[in-house]
Amino acid sequence: MNHARVPALRKSSIFWSIFDFPSRESELAELVKQSESTELWNNPDEAQRVMKKLSDMREDVVSWQKIKKRVDDTLELTEMNDESMRPELESELDSIEQELSKRELSVFLSGSYDRGNALLAINSGAGGTDSQDWAAMLQRMYLRWCERRGFHTEILDLSEGEEAGIKSCTIAVTGLYAYGYLRPEKGVHRLVRLSPFDSAHRRHTSFAQVEVLPEAASEDPEVQVDPDDLKIDIYKSSGAGGQNVQKNATAVRITHIPSGLVVSCQNERSQMQNRENAMRVLRSRLLELKREAQDRHLADLRGEYTKTEWGSQIRSYVLHPYQMVKDHRTDFEAGNTQGVLDGDLDGFIEAFLRWNNKS
Repeated sequence: MNHARVPALRKSSIFWSIFDFPSRESELAELVKQSESTELWNNPDEAQRVMKKLSDMREDVVSWQKIKKRVDDTLELTEMNDESMRPELESELDSIEQELSKRELSVFLSGSYDRGNALLAINSGAGGTDSQDWAAMLQRMYLRWCERRGFHTEILDLSEGEEAGIKSCTIAVTGLYAYGYLRPEKGVHRLVRLSPFDSAHRRHTSFAQVEVLPEAASEDPEVQVDPDDLKIDIYKSSGAGGQNVQKNATAVRITHIPSGLVVSCQNERSQMQNRENAMRVLRSRLLELKREAQDRHLADLRGEYTKTEWGSQIRSYVLHPYQMVKDHRTDFEAGNTQGVLDGDLDGFIEAFLRWNNKS
């Protein structure tokens, strides 16, 4: 038995963090107490928020308790110095170390909205059909990644390209830490390839912008929307033609007059559902505006604020003349471009969270 691994495990920061349960367990106990109060159910929105938070917190605490028990049991068995158990204990230590490495990422996700749901918006850049096709490739990539992670996805709005691909789309991603894990993807993504839409088959560079917003609950005190500040337009949805053309006006466009923000949703056949989805997006965009203003103010005081612009891509996906995906913030690279485009993004996300935690 390699006993050097045991003290190394004991000294790791993530090892000690799993024993820091009092704060988590006390928060869970408080949520249970709230959920049992009859007064809570007088406010359905608040009750829904509390029950969702309770479910997530219970899942989190139980999962950490299970890994803590595995660590306790394994450390106890290693102290018996039974050589016959060595293969089994070595295997269990490997498994625990891999599990702790994964869970270490959740320790980095300590932001106010990191545990919550996210809205993912993809917008094609300049470049016509190539960029619209690239936006569709990114949409597929993120849907595949969400499926791998077990996150639920719902396309709230989709604007198709004239020839191929999409102009834009907005996806609601639901699951524990959805926003925290997707947050590193915010920025401009660049694709270099031989264009399938160019008759001369020349190399083209395409851009698409990815936005990641924390989903703001309707009762979030950070976002208060006055109905008098909204201008709501109803219009017919655009479609692919034929039977897909909407004969009734169900698409919704909402303009928030004070901020000038405009959001639209046309994916559902129900005007009411489109309106609800548009309000989900508007609340999240207003929340992001407020958070960006706060970040800008703090960064201005430190003299380090820089705004993300189209010219500053965060990641390049090169399919020709060689194959490589590189993140320009962390320098993390992957040679399996097809794997990345099929949703294998965990390496990039983990690299960013570790890099961001050190900076």
